[in-house]
Amino acid sequence: MSPSKGERLVIDSESDVHRVEVEGREFILVGTAHVSRESTALVRAVIERERPDAVCVELDRQRYESLSQKRRWEALDLREVIRKQQLAALLANLVLASYQKKLGGVLGVAPGTELIEATRVADELGIRVHLCDRDVRVTLRRAWASMSLWKKATLLATLLASIFDRPEITEEDLRRLREQDVLSELMRELGEAMPALKQVLIDERDVYLTQKMREAPGQRILAVIGAGHVAGIRRALAAPANVDLEEINRIPPIRPVWKWVGWGVPGLILGALVVIGLRQGAEIAGANLLFWIVANGVPSTLGALLAGAHPVTVLSAFFVAPVTSLIPVIGAGYVLAFLQAYLAPPMVSEFESVTDDLTSPLRWWRNRLLRIMLVFVLTTLGSLIGTYVGGYAIISSLF
Repeated sequence: MSPSKGERLVIDSESDVHRVEVEGREFILVGTAHVSRESTALVRAVIERERPDAVCVELDRQRYESLSQKRRWEALDLREVIRKQQLAALLANLVLASYQKKLGGVLGVAPGTELIEATRVADELGIRVHLCDRDVRVTLRRAWASMSLWKKATLLATLLASIFDRPEITEEDLRRLREQDVLSELMRELGEAMPALKQVLIDERDVYLTQKMREAPGQRILAVIGAGHVAGIRRALAAPANVDLEEINRIPPIRPVWKWVGWGVPGLILGALVVIGLRQGAEIAGANLLFWIVANGVPSTLGALLAGAHPVTVLSAFFVAPVTSLIPVIGAGYVLAFLQAYLAPPMVSEFESVTDDLTSPLRWWRNRLLRIMLVFVLTTLGSLIGTYVGGYAIISSLF
């Protein structure tokens, strides 16, 4: 790739180190693979040699704390995560972490080691460290909101399949993947397959990382970033400075059409029950209401049983599902997961082992955190089935 206008590019003897000079400031970009021994050694060597004014790393505060603190799970309020309806995002994050940890295990290095190594070396040398990445929760929610229903289903299937994948990759493979032409091809393929996802996960973060690098004090800034971001950050450094990050740091609101659908379904069902009562009598309306309760309660109760939920959670599922199906702002899965977390809270050791336990289906029921996830997924599925079956029966009764 040739240098963009307004920048001078010099490639170091290490092929993963790039220098960009913009308006009298020097930016040293160290492209890494997050599960590579070579990247970890390279990061230490370059920082010690260059002694920059500031070191920027591709981490946000949450990811930095999760990587650097051994007992990080003690600070996680699971019930608060459920209350804010972020359980699905947490589950996706755990699956991704599980796959990356498994890949790191193959190579004998923990994922993100080179990023933590960068902060450690900077601290040793008295160099200021800047966490430059966007909040991972914002990235996940923007990514989820950007995809169509079909793309979401495809992504979920891919994530689930990755749990059982046994990656076979060597340092030589990682070295090849860090080469610019290979990464450009990978980014191109991702953009063609899921352009909205690439926009959020790669392009937006290129802009965000670049602006945060610009905000770091000093004339010589060293940034430790995933190799897939190098090309995009080079382009962004050559673009106008002082980019407004507010737009790409905002969680998109739910589209009005989905709000109408969300309230329209329960409105239609309740309206149908009223019409049935007026036309066919209270007894027929009552029979339909009872069918609605059973149609929602039974699948959700079965889901709770399959998840190995606490007996109180199982019993509650029968009564919670018919009610929450008529209230779009909260789902049965979240209510029952919150109840399960209260009745059988996970231990710290279960948080620590969750990424390993994810790879073995038999452990899903032994780990209380994963059991909460199972309660969430299976009771949500049961409630959806019940809503479809019960709603179809009630609407059919109108005719």
